[in-house]
Amino acid sequence: MDCFAPEEAWSQDAIAAAQTTRLRMTIEQALRSPFYKERLGRLGITPGTIAGPEDVQKLPFTTKDDLRGAYPTGFVAVPQSELVRLHASSGTTGSPVIVCHTQDDINAWADLMARCMHMVGIRKSDVFQNMSGYGLFTGGLGIHYGAERLGCLTIPAGAGNTRRQLKLIRDLSVTAVHILPSYALYLGNMLIDEGVDPRSLPPRIALIGAEPHSEEIRQRIEYLLGVKAYNSYGLSEMNGPGVAFECLAQNGLHVWEDAFIAEIVDPETGAPVPEGEFGELVMTTLTRRGMPIIRYRTRDITRFLPGECLCGRKHRRIDRISGRSDDLFIVKGCNIYPMQIEQALMAFPEVGDNYLIILEHVDNMEQLRVQVEIRPDYFVEDMRALVGLQKAIAHRLRDEILVTPKIDLVQMNSLPVTEGKAKRVEDRRQNS
Repeated sequence: MDCFAPEEAWSQDAIAAAQTTRLRMTIEQALRSPFYKERLGRLGITPGTIAGPEDVQKLPFTTKDDLRGAYPTGFVAVPQSELVRLHASSGTTGSPVIVCHTQDDINAWADLMARCMHMVGIRKSDVFQNMSGYGLFTGGLGIHYGAERLGCLTIPAGAGNTRRQLKLIRDLSVTAVHILPSYALYLGNMLIDEGVDPRSLPPRIALIGAEPHSEEIRQRIEYLLGVKAYNSYGLSEMNGPGVAFECLAQNGLHVWEDAFIAEIVDPETGAPVPEGEFGELVMTTLTRRGMPIIRYRTRDITRFLPGECLCGRKHRRIDRISGRSDDLFIVKGCNIYPMQIEQALMAFPEVGDNYLIILEHVDNMEQLRVQVEIRPDYFVEDMRALVGLQKAIAHRLRDEILVTPKIDLVQMNSLPVTEGKAKRVEDRRQNS
């Protein structure tokens, strides 16, 4: 087993011993934050509460609502002078979820990401192109720092601008990329339409993630581009990318248990489920000082894969994420709640009470379509007025959810209405 870090080769006993020590340290550090000082203090929880990693179940859950409620610094456990980075994700209210890091946190994150990349065969000699959005989104800088930590020539290409992406790939002989699954398919099919064999491009490895995708999509990407494509899992609250990653066996994602404790619980009861059964993933940070988070309910549905991995690593594997336990959906790597869209739509006096969110694939690219009923006194035959309204709604939504939707303006009472709870989202991606 060729490892980037010695922790990769740890036995289960070594992992458990490290988790025990680090969980105690995490509790000690978390008690320095206003939120956990009150929450854990009220329950009488101290580092001495922990005798082994299984005692994590004695600790209370943390939810996204907790993070929003403590905005902006209720979870921060160090003086502001020690913080060097802030990332944020959008939420259902005006307050985002922010995560703060010290320099040691950033270094540890880079090491974890470098470990993931090394595990799938990327080396210092590789040229790595990061085709992900940068900024508050963790996918850009998180993977960028990992590639640099590994020693790759790293190209921060960012998202979009396909012609430039292809020019960089060809001119610099890029050998590894980070790319959205839907964009990888779009890129390959665009080249075929132009009479170019996408398998002639130099990359041999693709890191794919940030949006749900099936094994069939992964296989299509590998065949289309002539690469090996490896699935990744991360979330801003735990760092971002680098939390779990596939190895060369491509049979589940190894959770780096020296840095996190992972649990699978029943979404309704919070009780642990037997190994191999699906449930909600719950995560605890073990090495983060700036903003430790304990038993975070990710709402992601997965399971622990039983048995040992062919690669020899003992860090447990989770299955690819199969869905969410709440109403959040992900488009092009952005977390979106229906309420965000509703709040933006209802700010327009022209908009009626009914709307429908449609998630679909168009030319192998994820697309968010919003059908909006327009009040009769605004639904005029002046095409310029309607086009202007479409653009205004799309712009407003883009500012809120970071994805530009396609807007369909429809007449009042033309969308289906059901008794009881309205159906606001249709996910057609599996059928398109």
